[in-house]
Amino acid sequence: MLVKEYRICMPLTTEEYRVGQLYTISKHSHQESDKGEGVEVVKNEPHEDPVHGQGQFTEKRVHLSSKLPSWARAVTPRIFYITEKAWNYYPYTITEYTCSFLPKFSIYIETKYEDNCGDSTNIFHSEKILGDHEVTFLDIAFDEIPERYYRSPEDLRYFCSTKTGRGPLREGWREHTQPIMCSYKLVTVKFEVWGLQTRVEQFVHKVIRDILLIGHRQAFAWVDEWCGMTMDEVRQYEKETQEATNEIVGTVGSTVSISEVCLPSNAQSASSSAPSTPLSGDAPDFLSIPKDRPRKKSAPEMLTLPVLQERTNAE
Repeated sequence: MLVKEYRICMPLTTEEYRVGQLYTISKHSHQESDKGEGVEVVKNEPHEDPVHGQGQFTEKRVHLSSKLPSWARAVTPRIFYITEKAWNYYPYTITEYTCSFLPKFSIYIETKYEDNCGDSTNIFHSEKILGDHEVTFLDIAFDEIPERYYRSPEDLRYFCSTKTGRGPLREGWREHTQPIMCSYKLVTVKFEVWGLQTRVEQFVHKVIRDILLIGHRQAFAWVDEWCGMTMDEVRQYEKETQEATNEIVGTVGSTVSISEVCLPSNAQSASSSAPSTPLSGDAPDFLSIPKDRPRKKSAPEMLTLPVLQERTNAE
């Protein structure tokens, strides 16, 4: 078991982030869906916790069958998927990932959101944590991402929101930008296979780091698309994209819409699904031999690269 804490600041308020995150996850999930593949929403229903109160439980399956070798697809069609279970008690959420054919593998993420620059100490008081854990700040503007995910419109060193006037983000922006909020994520990775555990768990954390950076970069880069939306409007957008995505995946019948569930009055302000971390359509990198991946170069050099030319077609 390898535990790390990630802190990702955003030039938003926590209330803005709640809307932006739901929008980003819905849009990203739809973009990543191929015919017969993608994110299937299995459950989306109210959930009450004795400690955290009213919330929302969501279960999704990220289908990845086409990412398997052809011989494996021939004998195990549609059996390879990642299960995501998420519990949303915003501003506190829990997300758990398991794999359909790797029972000894899991990812457990606790998240807390606060209106600060990431300077809260000991924010997670969890008995599950044994000893100290590493704390890493992720900079959505200046930290490197894999080249294949770089898009110049999402380069926050140059992006400026027309609706909010926020951006571009300069060096040291976290210390002087207002508004600002922080997503604190405590990530536990387990891969209980002797001889591979340490190597795989460390590599999975590298993958998670990239996913967190890309997802949060997009949430701010798309701010002009979701800025000004109410929770009701983003719920409707989520519902529509969820139905469209499930239709692409071929599982329309499994969709559970928030409008089909009777929510308690004090839960109406909660997100219609539990905020989670967008997963790429790529097969998990840890299933192959880990290797060094190319990292993003300086901005002028990167601007000449193809803009995710294979992201949709290849995945």
